[in-house]
Amino acid sequence: MKLTTRSRYGTRMMLDIAQHGKEGPVRIQDIADRQGVSAKYLEKLIRKLKDVGFVKSKRGPRGGHSLAKPASEIPIGEVVHALEGDGSLVECRSGDKGCARMKLCLTRRLWQEAADAMYERLNTFTLADLIDDAEQCGSNSVKPWSRGGF
Repeated sequence: MKLTTRSRYGTRMMLDIAQHGKEGPVRIQDIADRQGVSAKYLEKLIRKLKDVGFVKSKRGPRGGHSLAKPASEIPIGEVVHALEGDGSLVECRSGDKGCARMKLCLTRRLWQEAADAMYERLNTFTLADLIDDAEQCGSNSVKPWSRGGF
């Protein structure tokens, strides 16, 4: 299974805001420059993150984006869920997008439980945890094995 760029870039954007937002709101263009991601794409992602209450925005010359709550209160699984949508690993989980065999499918429960387990594990990490891990390693990149189990 692969997470889409929405989750990967959105998480990087949230981490960037958490790290650089201490001096004030962070501009999308600054995030884009630091992360090597299109500002236009980040603008699409920031809207979803604002809708779920993770980010707040300020307009004007000193405007930009900041976290709506402390980094320690933003679980990575919830960020991924906000960006990915319904949280399914396969399209057969929900009724409208489901396949014709959904009611007869022998693997449907397996995929549902696997997705639930993935989000449960992702929710054991917060933005603050990832930043702390990176600082302990002495870099801006996080070693995924530093919290065990990965």
